[in-house]
Amino acid sequence: MIFGVLVLAGAGLYIAQSQTAPETSAGQTPRVTTAAPPSPATPNAAAANDAAAKDDLTPAVVVLSPTTIAAPPTEAPPAPSGSLEDVVSRVLPAVASISAGQSRGTGFFVRADQVLTNAHVVQGQSSVSLQVGSATYTARVERVSQSTDLALLQVNGANPAQATLRLGSVASARVGEEVIAVGSALGVLSNTVTRGIVSALRQVGPVTLIQTDAAINPGNSGGPLVDRSGQVIGINSMGIQAQAGQGLAFAVAIDHATNLLNGGAPSSASSQTPLSALTRAMGGPSETDQQRTRGEQTYAQVLEWASRNGQQLDSYWDKYASSCVVSASRSGDRAWFAAFEPNGIRLAATSAYNCHSWLETVQNNAATIKAEVDRAGEAARKSGVYPGVLRDVRRKYHMDWSGWDL
Repeated sequence: MIFGVLVLAGAGLYIAQSQTAPETSAGQTPRVTTAAPPSPATPNAAAANDAAAKDDLTPAVVVLSPTTIAAPPTEAPPAPSGSLEDVVSRVLPAVASISAGQSRGTGFFVRADQVLTNAHVVQGQSSVSLQVGSATYTARVERVSQSTDLALLQVNGANPAQATLRLGSVASARVGEEVIAVGSALGVLSNTVTRGIVSALRQVGPVTLIQTDAAINPGNSGGPLVDRSGQVIGINSMGIQAQAGQGLAFAVAIDHATNLLNGGAPSSASSQTPLSALTRAMGGPSETDQQRTRGEQTYAQVLEWASRNGQQLDSYWDKYASSCVVSASRSGDRAWFAAFEPNGIRLAATSAYNCHSWLETVQNNAATIKAEVDRAGEAARKSGVYPGVLRDVRRKYHMDWSGWDL
């Protein structure tokens, strides 16, 4: 087997919600309470609890049965192919960069107020931000199909003149034909265009995948795979890095989007995604690799929780530190990390506030956050996650502190 690691081109994590610090009147000391961290053993349970608290905002899960694939909703004839540059110039105005919490990806307009993307790009989010050229929009996650890794977004305040893309069908795709993938490479390089061919058509369970050698990089998830006429035949979804250094890429056939666009009701539930199905079909990564991946994902979830609660503590610190603190040691990303150090915070002798009570609140909340990060770090190390990876995750969430490397 020549394949190594299979990765999503852009992935989102469950985001734990933190409690909002209460407002207080002047001269009083507010209390900051950290929210409970996600359970490492059952991250899906945390996501379920979050969803239950937001019933009215949580998108329905739409599972596409292979028998429900119908003709594409757009029946207009394809535009003339023209040059490659002509095709790209028609496609780019309809492609959007997506920010969904900590996840970044791509989507494309199929109607003036609707955008298609991957389900894993918007995972755990009820609304996202879109960037199209110089215009910025918010969009609601309208419907999701986990089984096909697709999601439909409803754009708020859409521009009626917004450019859209014509949908084709995988039935017209031919092995060897030229295709173009458009996306936001690494989540920040919008309007990145790569060129390749259709390498093969793969049936993985009920899902049809288009295999292509057009590069699909992290952040390109959800972008269109178009043919030389400018019709969308697939939605870029995942890449596989081979041991020899060469990569393969896969797009979900555009036909699977029909049920989402037509407002179809969910069919039988399925936990299988194109990613998991393809992993099993290829033999999958080793148990050690899977354990390491799970450990890294769980650590990232806890760090995101810590960062969200840390932002509350940042505000609390900034509000009273100028009146209460004479000096504080600084050995990390956040000023209140000084509470981790023995005698790291020296209080003013006099103040208009009850500074000792303020410091106690800071220390108690900082200790709660530190205990969870310490516990998550130890669990990640036991899962085989490398120290450098743990540092990178902490830096990503602005939670780096020298003490966590000891």
